[in-house]
Amino acid sequence: MSFGFEGLSVFTALACGLLIGIERGFDLRGLKAGTRIAGVRTFILLGLVSGLAGLAGHYGQPFAAGALIAGTAAVLAIGYAHRPGLDKRPDATTPIAALTTVGLGFVAGFGQPGFAIAGAAVVTLILALKAELHGFLDKLDEDDVKALARYAVIAGAVLPFLPSGAYGPFGAWNPQRLWLVVVLVTGFSFLGYVANRIFGERHGTIATALIGGAYSSTAVTQSLAQRLGSDLKGGAENAGIALATAVMYLRAVLLIGLLSTRVLLPFALILLPATAVAWGAGFWLYRKAPKSDAPISPGNPIALLPAFGFVLFVAIAAVAAKWAAGRFGEHGIALLLLIVGSTDIDTAIITLGGLQPEAISSLLAAIAIAGTIIVNMAVKMGIILAYAGRRGLPAVTAMALSVVALAITIGLAWTRL
Repeated sequence: MSFGFEGLSVFTALACGLLIGIERGFDLRGLKAGTRIAGVRTFILLGLVSGLAGLAGHYGQPFAAGALIAGTAAVLAIGYAHRPGLDKRPDATTPIAALTTVGLGFVAGFGQPGFAIAGAAVVTLILALKAELHGFLDKLDEDDVKALARYAVIAGAVLPFLPSGAYGPFGAWNPQRLWLVVVLVTGFSFLGYVANRIFGERHGTIATALIGGAYSSTAVTQSLAQRLGSDLKGGAENAGIALATAVMYLRAVLLIGLLSTRVLLPFALILLPATAVAWGAGFWLYRKAPKSDAPISPGNPIALLPAFGFVLFVAIAAVAAKWAAGRFGEHGIALLLLIVGSTDIDTAIITLGGLQPEAISSLLAAIAIAGTIIVNMAVKMGIILAYAGRRGLPAVTAMALSVVALAITIGLAWTRL
């Protein structure tokens, strides 16, 4: 090992201590003299000694490295032991930050300076965002914490343990891929839910509709239509429904881009006129609408049972698509995608993403998925009329205009098959 690399490792360990030490020193600057156990100088020295321990370990001296780390930990434990009269409620964050500095310094000395300095930067940011993190926690309620826990189970407790390979009838099931798309789709929902909780309640109906439309335009439509049909209406509900639909078009394009890239271009071209009409109509209704308080949120979209039900539905659709490919060819697959998508557009997109490129042409697949959007829009227009009646006609008109534009482009695309 060259001297230059050794110097870089030790310097990085020092830098880790300096970064975290500056933040800790600033945070504890109000303590009386003699009551602060570790300031910026102590953290720099912690980085240095742990970096030297890492170098010793790298040179094959584990006992020397262990002695340095154990001695450092013992000094920290003695220093932060509760001493009556100085601090009746000892700060736990600073000693944990000190131990983290020791760990990062050791990693730097052992030969991973890049990882160490990146870790120190993240730790410094977390420590510096104390007020913001506490403020965020104050805004949470029990349902928010449950949503976070459920998504953690969906994304972290299930996915890593699933096998990857062709299983089941026609080899249609790849368990890891199936669950990965569930993680992706519910991740969109979770991010939309969080954004709605942070911004929607503060900025009114339009913000709620735009954010909610990213994870369930149908849920937003039902919520706003109910509000529109009741005495709780504030005037911006029609605009909110139209804009949620406009967001749905963009969400579909994004999912196609992620799960079936080869279909992205024809699909985006087919949806372009309808998307422009939807946004134009929504903006026009927004200009006419008075300001309004936020409606009730569309609800928590993260639940374990629906997630398992969703993956079961996707698995069945994958088998059906493989069967249709062998029995009826690409037109059979297109019809199947249209049927599946009439219940849930996401399922149709995911099913398409699991097919081989030669199973169905990009243009025909784009037409089939676009057709599912027309069915979905028809369902939402029915929801609006059922809940809001004549009061929902502006939103229905805006949606109908985009559907007409979409039907025209689908017809034009069909002539090119």
